[in-house]
Amino acid sequence: MTPQTLGTLRVEKAGPLATLQDPGRFGVRRLGVTQGGPADLHAFAWANHLLGNAWEAAVLEITLGGLILVAEQDTRLALCGADLSATLDGASLSPWQAFTLPKGKALTFGTPVSGVRAYLAVGGGFQAKPVLGSLACVTREGLGGHHGDGTPLATGDRLIFAGGAAPSTGDAREVPAHERIDYRQPATLALVPGAQIADFTGESTFRAFHTDWTVDARTDRMGVRLTGPRLDCRLETMISEGIALGAIQVPPDGQPIALLNDRQTIGGYPRLGTLTPMACSRLAQCHPGQKVRLRPVTLNRAQADYLREVQAL
Repeated sequence: MTPQTLGTLRVEKAGPLATLQDPGRFGVRRLGVTQGGPADLHAFAWANHLLGNAWEAAVLEITLGGLILVAEQDTRLALCGADLSATLDGASLSPWQAFTLPKGKALTFGTPVSGVRAYLAVGGGFQAKPVLGSLACVTREGLGGHHGDGTPLATGDRLIFAGGAAPSTGDAREVPAHERIDYRQPATLALVPGAQIADFTGESTFRAFHTDWTVDARTDRMGVRLTGPRLDCRLETMISEGIALGAIQVPPDGQPIALLNDRQTIGGYPRLGTLTPMACSRLAQCHPGQKVRLRPVTLNRAQADYLREVQAL
């Protein structure tokens, strides 16, 4: 590939946190390396799908807005996930659609209206040097991203992708209405009970699934703390175990923590069970103060729901 076949987006202004994410870093958790990847798999997958990208194509995950990108050539993009008050050359741009950013024009992300994370895809995916087989940026571990060292985008950076100029005309493709998520609505999160759930008191188990939990301000890509009634576990100590995406740990203060993409690889707190991948995606779009509920589902039901989600693409 020659330099003439590469396209670039210039970072005119960096927001609080914008990182490259592909599906994640797998096969290395035995080394203590977490998976990373998109916090909202649903929005990530649809952004790539709109442009006909392969599943593993890297996109830009934009958290809380504040980012300004300028095209250095006509560029076909797709935006899914949170509504971060995006504008294209000053005109309002809604998520869940593909569009063309003309050369020299700016794509600006403002303050969140609905959700907290938007996903921007480009044809063929953004390019960077893989680290341990993935571009997924994990700032805590200093791995991946556009520079390979886990740093988020900074002003003056350039995002590189394959392909020449995109057509500036043509029908915009959109995500079907029934696949778009209104993140302002209350969230009900499917959870597969397991792990140490039998060691919690009966009253605590009842509370876990019949309580409105509040998303705490202590939330990031590593995990989301939920506040509500205290959950009590009879286990006093336990040996640390491997932690899956969506595991809900309950530390001694009795307040559950849902662990997300940048979680630690092992943990020694008892767990209620594990959120489904789509429940993790929904939780990742919740802002502090938002209410959520946990809903128990069987493993078979969780697997069937996930397969339907994949088949919808």
